[in-house]
Amino acid sequence: MARMQLQFPEDQFCFSTHLTVRITDINSANHLANDSMISMISEARARFLFDFGIQENQADGTGIIVTDLATTYKAEAHARDQLLFEVGVMDFNRYGGDITFRITRPADGRLIAMAKSGFVFFNYITSKVVAMPETFASKFSKVNWLD
Repeated sequence: MARMQLQFPEDQFCFSTHLTVRITDINSANHLANDSMISMISEARARFLFDFGIQENQADGTGIIVTDLATTYKAEAHARDQLLFEVGVMDFNRYGGDITFRITRPADGRLIAMAKSGFVFFNYITSKVVAMPETFASKFSKVNWLD
């Protein structure tokens, strides 16, 4: 199978946050474990949504559900490395879109990983996918994108 390639426009990231690799995030090969990277991506997504004032679960039962996750690894990260997670959104459709991630190590500028997380809006009461709320889409129409 051919390797997956993730490339995103340079100007599409609109949020960033730092996370530190913990000793408990390290696998037997002495680098950041895949499951820990997924947890860090989830934390970066939660911080991103919080920063934009978006609650992942609404009182009416509507929430955001992850539909897929793709990650490509470019370099190893190790315990106590501080990683920069740059986050953006793209490819909106009626029901959701993609949240994108570029993960780097500022200490040496190395690209650690790229990731894309698909999402849709889902009503947990009716167990059905629902249309993206206009209040969500409008948060990103006039975003101050990162340099």
